[in-house]
Amino acid sequence: PPHFGGGATVGGMIACGLSGPARASVGSLRDYVLGVTMVNGRGELLTFGGQVMKNVAGYDVSRLMTGALGTLGLIVEVSLKVLPNAPAEATLKFNLTQAQALQRLNEWGGLPLPLNASCWIQDDNGTLYLRLRGAVAAVDAACKSLGGERQDNDGVANDWLLARNQQLPWFNERGERDLWRLSVAQSAPVLDLPEPPLIEWHGGQRWVRVAPGEGARLREIAEQSGGHATLFRAARPDDTTPRFAPLAPALARIHQELKREFDPAGIFNPGRLVRGL
Repeated sequence: PPHFGGGATVGGMIACGLSGPARASVGSLRDYVLGVTMVNGRGELLTFGGQVMKNVAGYDVSRLMTGALGTLGLIVEVSLKVLPNAPAEATLKFNLTQAQALQRLNEWGGLPLPLNASCWIQDDNGTLYLRLRGAVAAVDAACKSLGGERQDNDGVANDWLLARNQQLPWFNERGERDLWRLSVAQSAPVLDLPEPPLIEWHGGQRWVRVAPGEGARLREIAEQSGGHATLFRAARPDDTTPRFAPLAPALARIHQELKREFDPAGIFNPGRLVRGL
């Protein structure tokens, strides 16, 4: 997951629920949460889930805490599933337009390839970076079959860290524009956006920089593609645009009931996730 500063904590990581560049291939952060101990709004210490996969049963409250932004309680302890490091890794570079990159990613997604992460960015005609991870033989075979230019310089790993932590020049050149995150189907075509986005997750996550006030248009575009748009960073600190897309009435009721159950007095981060809660 992204690591935005030296003060980052595991509890904060779970509360934010953000996933890194490999999310489309290895799953979201929520998929790795096995158990959690928390303090609710009544001051009670509660434990949910387990410490190993076979012990996880019942209503999955531990994963409910993932992405709740601290609105349901204070995370005290968390158990996480972890994966071993892959034996081999390679990054390939392709000079492709946005449409070409999305088409290739969709084609590759249906093949037995060790895809791990991808990042398309508009420079000249456009560049797609594809990270492969897996067994040595699988990675070598994929490099030969996919083509592209293999990136063997020492800075490749750091470039992926910069992408994960949103420290690439593209993010730093935002100026007076808002940063929006669009989550759409990987198969979604090129979207009618004010400027070319930075694309991750094999097409599923698209970052776009727009002038303040463009949120309604972006949300409409995302919804038409079966997704949603989130205002990730506002250019103005006093911006009152809702950060998250409005919830459907049924989902809003679920949020209200969960908040009432865990934090009846509204102590934890009121209004942070949903206005009025």
